[in-house]
Amino acid sequence: MLEWLKKTVFEQNMRLMESGLVVLTWGNVSAIDRESGLVCIKPSGVSYGSMTADDMVIVDPDGNTVEGHYRPSSDTPTHLYLYRAFPSVGGIVHTHSTYATAWAQAGKGIPAFGTTHADAFYGEVPCTRALTKQEVESEYERNTGAVIAERFASLDADAIPAVLVKNHGPFTWGKDAEYAVNTAITLEEVAKMATLTCRISEQADPVDGYLLEKHYMRKHGKNAYYGQSDDALK
Repeated sequence: MLEWLKKTVFEQNMRLMESGLVVLTWGNVSAIDRESGLVCIKPSGVSYGSMTADDMVIVDPDGNTVEGHYRPSSDTPTHLYLYRAFPSVGGIVHTHSTYATAWAQAGKGIPAFGTTHADAFYGEVPCTRALTKQEVESEYERNTGAVIAERFASLDADAIPAVLVKNHGPFTWGKDAEYAVNTAITLEEVAKMATLTCRISEQADPVDGYLLEKHYMRKHGKNAYYGQSDDALK
């Protein structure tokens, strides 16, 4: 069932390890087949070194396992919540990458200090509020998704495809799993750059709005001109 999706999710989970964004069994990638509503996600606690595409788990929108011999990731309810909250999203990534997680542990969003950040995120990467004791003790993973969606109530999740969950770590997303992994890699780099920027100057200002606008729109706007057209790549 959905062999193409299992292969994609497996490959993108392996990219997390190859990119140095995960250690041990930390982190996960998922993708959704919007036609069926089924989600494919990494199994819980299985070593990246021994994992295969056949180990990926297919779940329905309620989190029930449809196919797979392992339990799905413990973060599955978070992923499912975000797929419902953000209909344009096709893939989601969660890591505990060092620099992005450090910002999450500090409870601070990552400011857009320069054009590298602006190429990927249309403004600050936000941090959520802390979950309450009740939210942690009851449906913790689902409530993690809820606080992310709450934080994006007045933000564009397509223009800022990442978030830091306070005291926890980053989640990224996009049109598919590959895009979400690319965003996770980018997020870790801009988090590292932001850390160094603040170390050099505690009074560093965010990039001017007009420069942020230029860099984001030249890659993502309706008149984007960065890169090659689809016809040129054929």
